[in-house]
Amino acid sequence: MSEQRDIVMGIDLGTTNSLVAVCDEAGPRILRDARGEGRVPSFMTLGSDGRVTVGWKAKEHAVENPTSTVYSIKRLMGRGFDELAAGGELAQLPYKVVKRVAGEADRDIAGIEIDGQVLTPPELSAHILRELRERACRQLGCDVRRAVITVPAYFDDAQRQATRDAGRIAGLEVLRIINEPTAAALAYGLGVRGLFEHERPPAPKGGASVLPLAGACSSGDGQKPEQSGPTGAESIIAVYDLGGGTFDVSILRIVEDVFEVLSTHGDTRLGGDDMDREIITLVQREIREQFGLEIESPATRQALRTLAENIKIHLSTEAKASLEIDLGQGRLYRRTLTREEFEAMIEPWVERTLDSCRRALADAHLEPGSIDQVVLVGGSTRMPRVRQRVEELFGRKPYTALNPDEVVALGAAVQAGILGGVRRDALLLDVIPLSLGIETLGGAMGKLILRNSRIPCQATERFSTFVDGQTNVKINVLQGERELAKDCRSLGEFELRGIPPMPAGIPKLLVTFLIDENGILNVSAREERSGREASIQIVPTHGLTAEEVERMEREAYAHAREDMQAHRLIDLRNQVVFDTQKTEQMLERAGDGLNNEERATIEGSIRELRAMAETSQDADRLFEALQAFDRKTVRLAELAITRTLSQADDANTSSGHR
Repeated sequence: MSEQRDIVMGIDLGTTNSLVAVCDEAGPRILRDARGEGRVPSFMTLGSDGRVTVGWKAKEHAVENPTSTVYSIKRLMGRGFDELAAGGELAQLPYKVVKRVAGEADRDIAGIEIDGQVLTPPELSAHILRELRERACRQLGCDVRRAVITVPAYFDDAQRQATRDAGRIAGLEVLRIINEPTAAALAYGLGVRGLFEHERPPAPKGGASVLPLAGACSSGDGQKPEQSGPTGAESIIAVYDLGGGTFDVSILRIVEDVFEVLSTHGDTRLGGDDMDREIITLVQREIREQFGLEIESPATRQALRTLAENIKIHLSTEAKASLEIDLGQGRLYRRTLTREEFEAMIEPWVERTLDSCRRALADAHLEPGSIDQVVLVGGSTRMPRVRQRVEELFGRKPYTALNPDEVVALGAAVQAGILGGVRRDALLLDVIPLSLGIETLGGAMGKLILRNSRIPCQATERFSTFVDGQTNVKINVLQGERELAKDCRSLGEFELRGIPPMPAGIPKLLVTFLIDENGILNVSAREERSGREASIQIVPTHGLTAEEVERMEREAYAHAREDMQAHRLIDLRNQVVFDTQKTEQMLERAGDGLNNEERATIEGSIRELRAMAETSQDADRLFEALQAFDRKTVRLAELAITRTLSQADDANTSSGHR
């Protein structure tokens, strides 16, 4: 990357896992941890001391901290408590979701209560975004603050604004919000011209998956597409995106480097979590029938959720899986679940995704046979039944060479590269997923912008007053496809104030709805006779106000230093575990080369360092102790290296004699 200011991250903020990627002249690449893992589980544990642990550690200890570990937060973004409670989604969560008390009585905001503190979904998502940003900063060696964040194509305005708010709270400048299937198509399409003529290159070393700009795509299943797409040819692709909590399908036309979304459809309450819940429901029912027990404790529910997820993953590669749960007092629940049983359980969910595919095809005026390629995105597409049903619908084997976990982040990085000036040869033409309109007299939905309209777009409508001398007009902005306002989702109400008092019907109010490139609604209004103008920012009834976001942003900035120190302390403690374990291994391998005093010193240092890591809150002191420990083990490390080289020489000599 030519200049540090040009670096823009691409972030896939997922229900189950999140990833960060960047794009340079060599192409987009996933940023990985020391183990080569690109995924960061979208789990976080909030400690009683206010510290937040994000990622693998939070996920691994979820059963131990059931009420303070939050996951699947994406499914709560931009949604109200009443909506979630009515849908029955809160009953399965081990953590507590409450209705947040806001300044305005008509706002319905869901919050997660932990140790008496109520946090909103954007605040919690901001912790995940900070973790991804810190990974980028560490690996790129500079402060990265600009990002492109992906969202499900079927996210509505409130959910998109909540995602943007999460970015702001995390200290990010969100340059663009793009749809996940569109990002996947961008990652797929960049290699489409050479994809069919070349073998896939070997995966690069150094902990990054690179997507070549004019060649095969790496990090996948090694599958080649069925047919070629010559340079300049039009390619129609369907992106089937089934993640942990959401589903989308988008139909796109790709011509050269122009990516045009023809239609999109989906469900923001359908994903792998729902299929896990089928296993959970089965186990709960059978335990109730066999033992008369109800699984109610948060820890047990958290453990059952983890078990269900593991069983689902196991059945993607095996024909059956064994379940065993010790219920105490000699009660043991045991059964074998076959893949056929599981597939029958999830069939209604899979069928719902296919219904969305049919709807998207109809909106694009296409038949399944018109699709040149079907691209699978999202970890849940690894299930054999999903792939089988998708193949049956489209009449062709889905393309799986792209890693379904990583392709969205790679596409986001490509778009980030475009905005950062790294690439200038790709154009995205996306659409809005749902119609927008206002409530008219009698409670009808008056649609101004229809679903699958290309963004950015705008529509203008003229209004007037119905009361003499009226100076304010209230407008209810709606999103949805139903004909009655009560059946659509209210994005929020606002008032146009300061209209000069005139007789009813005389004022001419010109209201403009503008959908920006992020798919987010902005509203402006002008009274034509007086020239009075106003711009209104819609605040969703399920969202945070601008003032609330600014406050959260300030708080995050104010606590940035202590948060960084806390994160540094976690990293140092992990380093202590790693270094002491490696030292113990070296002692076993080469410790006989030390005298008794040297060995005793090292063993004592291991105990002291581990004890300090468990109790110390001083990151600087722990860092100094680690450095001192490294100096004490230099001689042991030299002995271990010498022993290893000697053994290698002996093996080579022995091999040569044979």
